[in-house]
Amino acid sequence: PLRPPISLPMLTALKATLVLSDSFDACIWAMASCTFFGMMCFGEVSIASHSTFNPLKHLTCAHAFFGHDLRNNPYARLDLPSAKTAWMGDTQSVFLNKQGDLCPLSALRNLASVVPALASDPLFSWHDSKGNIQPMAKIQALECINSILMAWGWCMTFGHSFQIDGASFYLTKTINPEII
Repeated sequence: PLRPPISLPMLTALKATLVLSDSFDACIWAMASCTFFGMMCFGEVSIASHSTFNPLKHLTCAHAFFGHDLRNNPYARLDLPSAKTAWMGDTQSVFLNKQGDLCPLSALRNLASVVPALASDPLFSWHDSKGNIQPMAKIQALECINSILMAWGWCMTFGHSFQIDGASFYLTKTINPEII
């Protein structure tokens, strides 16, 4: 396919390879888990370059919320300030729920503990060698992910690869396509 999907075994290999106590790796894992289970494009969780971060367009820590539904199941809600499928100026909410060993909620909590950040800081960020918080650039993240997956024998992935198989994952769980 033009954009090969990311599969659950690929996510498992990615998580097993990353050092989740390292801020860069924790950020990569949180991005990968959230884009897959949130069926998002990678561009919705990353930026083009470090200098282009804009809290009006990109996710900040203030855009992430944890809660419980009516059945007391935990969830996270990411309010995307800019999304292709949202009207100009409107946010689009992405809901994430528990997902076993590849859980995006655990990935987000781990990221918050490894990279303590202010509400105005980029949600998906890491610490540079000077301890400064840096937003994760899309090309940097995908290069890291691709180097890991290619070392495991898989092909190159792209920004939409996570979204594609995330949707397939929910369809195999017999989730109503109207909800997906």
